[in-house]
Amino acid sequence: MEDQNQLIRSRADDVFIRTYARYPAVMEAGSGCELRDADGRTYLDFLAGIAVCALGHCHPAVTAAITEQAGRLVHVSNLYYTKPQTELAELLVANSFADRVFMANSGAEANEAAIKLARIASAEGKYEIITLSGSFHGRTLATVSATAQPKFHKGFEPLPEGFVHVETGDIEAARRAVGERTCAIMCEPLQGEVGVRPLTREYLQGLRALCDERGLLLILDEVQTGMGRTGTLFAYEQFGVVPDIMTLAKALANGLPIGAMLTTDRLAASLVPGTHASTFGGNPVACAAAVATMKVMLADGFLETVRATGDYMRQRLAAVMDKYPRIATQVRGMGLLNGLVLSAAAVEQGPAIVNQMFERGFLINFAGNCALRLAPPLIVERAQIDRVIEALDEVLATIQV
Repeated sequence: MEDQNQLIRSRADDVFIRTYARYPAVMEAGSGCELRDADGRTYLDFLAGIAVCALGHCHPAVTAAITEQAGRLVHVSNLYYTKPQTELAELLVANSFADRVFMANSGAEANEAAIKLARIASAEGKYEIITLSGSFHGRTLATVSATAQPKFHKGFEPLPEGFVHVETGDIEAARRAVGERTCAIMCEPLQGEVGVRPLTREYLQGLRALCDERGLLLILDEVQTGMGRTGTLFAYEQFGVVPDIMTLAKALANGLPIGAMLTTDRLAASLVPGTHASTFGGNPVACAAAVATMKVMLADGFLETVRATGDYMRQRLAAVMDKYPRIATQVRGMGLLNGLVLSAAAVEQGPAIVNQMFERGFLINFAGNCALRLAPPLIVERAQIDRVIEALDEVLATIQV
């Protein structure tokens, strides 16, 4: 029998620009926390599309919503109203600090909208946004410029101006960076792409206080941390701060492309017809999926279970760290977004560990060149966590440092 994975990979490699270092599997189907490739091999997915498929693959409620809406209306211009878009915006407003929503198609687009809002809503001449080292805000030219990781800038210079990068955790550095052109501070409550690094409660509250003191806007990028990933619907709820602007994407529609920028009535008034738009933003099918996703997440007990399961995962990871102190040095994360930080001696083994897990049928990744990232669907069961931990134990036992 022909290797279907190999056949499709060969076809794909002939036609795609190679912007991804892909694993040698063609994913064909999924259910819950499992994926199946073209040759019938199954994988336990502890990456969930990088924190996207929060309800797992092909969740029945989401699938039903997509199917029904696709048979009714797939697309219409934003010159007209649609019911799914309206229902989603109502749910987001009812369950957050915000009064108003702008719909986009991705996290980068949501962040672009936030950047434009911060500029247009601020006084003339104020356009600079302070961002934090290790941040990741997207791949467009503006959002890659906002991203304070030089490796993402290489080859795309000169980058758009208007972004000032400061060291994460140093409130005085942020204070010194505020100038006459500063309009906002933009940050993630937990930095996922630099190795699952949460900000401290005191630091994020300090940024909020600095914004209040200097008349700046606080933008929270919750593209990865929002939608239940950290154990509350939005991570900011756990930090004792309220942002002026928040961005969402990833898990919002459990796999369909969508993004959202949320803000207050006062700030939203700065965006009027003609100032910003998106052809596909708020697509009826994506919004129907997002409404179904939110309803599942808002059901009694769902987020409490995420928090408890996340605690269990960190306990299991801590046991691994204790067993292999020369390889792992720290467990960090929130809810079901967690990282096992590798030691300086073992960090070069990170990709090899991920590859060995893949060969055993377990999907994780290596974030920030420092941590093994585990972000399974929020419906993951403890028995599935046990399976991943057992496999990781087997792999780490083979690592020489």
